[in-house]
Amino acid sequence: MPLTPKRESIWDYPRPPKVETVTERISVRFAGVMIADTTRARRVLETSHPPVYYLPPDDVRLDLLVPTPDRSFCEFKGEASYVTIVTRSRRSKRAGWLYENPTSAFRSIAGYLAFYASRVDEAKVGDELVLGQPGDFYGGWITSWVVGPFKGAPGTMGW
Repeated sequence: MPLTPKRESIWDYPRPPKVETVTERISVRFAGVMIADTTRARRVLETSHPPVYYLPPDDVRLDLLVPTPDRSFCEFKGEASYVTIVTRSRRSKRAGWLYENPTSAFRSIAGYLAFYASRVDEAKVGDELVLGQPGDFYGGWITSWVVGPFKGAPGTMGW
């Protein structure tokens, strides 16, 4: 379903989270290089979090991603692994992550990559430059139509 710039309160998003198909153009740039560009993304919506956009690997410059040994665990999606972006001129450590073998409810994002907006030079939904979720833990992308308050800022981790 295409996103329409309307007001979305993150407090209306579900828990447990859900996955939606996104047909708007989603793009990520770093060090002057287009890292990802797609109209086939998915977004995960979860109460108290801005959406996280997952991009199909066919539309990502996998040749610029280096796996890290880092892992984390999500009670809903399972184990995540992380990647570092490496270009000729720069690197961004743990700039993205993916679920290679997510739980059954999240099979549609298996192998798809998500990026921290704060760890790349530009992340866009359509023509809009997004802001990264405060605290850089959850990796949500904040657009003008997504309203909070957002989990992740100081003092919000216990929400």
